[in-house]
Amino acid sequence: MLRGLVKDWPAVRAARESPASMAQYLAAFDNGSPVDAILMPPEAGGQIAYNDAMDGFNFVRNRLPVSAILEQLSRYAQFDNPPAVAVQSALVDGSLPGFTAQNRMPLLDPAIAARIWIGNQVTVPAHFDESQNVACVVAGRRRFTLFPPEQVGNLYVGPLDFAPTGAAMSLVRIASPDLVRFPRFKAAQAAASVAELGPGDAIFIPTLWWHHVESLDSRLNVLVNYWWQGALGSVERTASGMDSLIHALLNMRPMQAELRQAWASLFDHYVFRADARNLDHIPEQRRGVLARPSPEAARRIRDILIARLKG
Repeated sequence: MLRGLVKDWPAVRAARESPASMAQYLAAFDNGSPVDAILMPPEAGGQIAYNDAMDGFNFVRNRLPVSAILEQLSRYAQFDNPPAVAVQSALVDGSLPGFTAQNRMPLLDPAIAARIWIGNQVTVPAHFDESQNVACVVAGRRRFTLFPPEQVGNLYVGPLDFAPTGAAMSLVRIASPDLVRFPRFKAAQAAASVAELGPGDAIFIPTLWWHHVESLDSRLNVLVNYWWQGALGSVERTASGMDSLIHALLNMRPMQAELRQAWASLFDHYVFRADARNLDHIPEQRRGVLARPSPEAARRIRDILIARLKG
């Protein structure tokens, strides 16, 4: 956790004055471009989820300018049991040009895009990203519950290719888990780390770490985050591990258990515990797909893979 990392942002100062001041500050940058937002009925309790049949979700999507969302949130703040509203991952420069010039992230390359999340009390279930993430609380409070990647088997994850937020998510309601239906979640609870952040605080979430995020303020919560791949502060992009996982589901999951285990040994040797010294017996010019990583080597491997998939 990075306490006070962005406490000097003008946006944070506005948020500390009042929700109205925060809304006014954001609205001044709004260029009218629509952003993605979701709306949940009061009975959803602000928890993003599947519907009961699991053939859809418990919210509707909309596209509105940030100012319209802020006005909606202001009206709902008067309700005892309001619908839940959330702007999800809107590119700041596309909808609020000028915001990033006043509110700069001190740790990262300025080329890494800032994204904004705006809403009332909304809970995003535990999920992971394929990118590194620094999330900065601007207004309201947020509670983050993090689980290491190896807890995947204890989180009861939903479909990989059909998820409310685009990323596969846990079906467990962490605030009130059903331990009869999800008994292994007890182990995940024991491994969890919890952090509650206020305006000006930030948190670093490593790639593939599961994170459950609760917006706690009933009126207005604002968060700005930065996703990137590669080294800290770099805009370098890396390949998607999810592509490999999906390919493995196609090719390897149908194999007999002992054959999968044999392949696991090869993956361990060549990928997960790769050591360049294991290739000393092969002349460098003959290493083919085992050649040291480079843009040219990556292109050759992609070409081979495309040809094999087409075949």
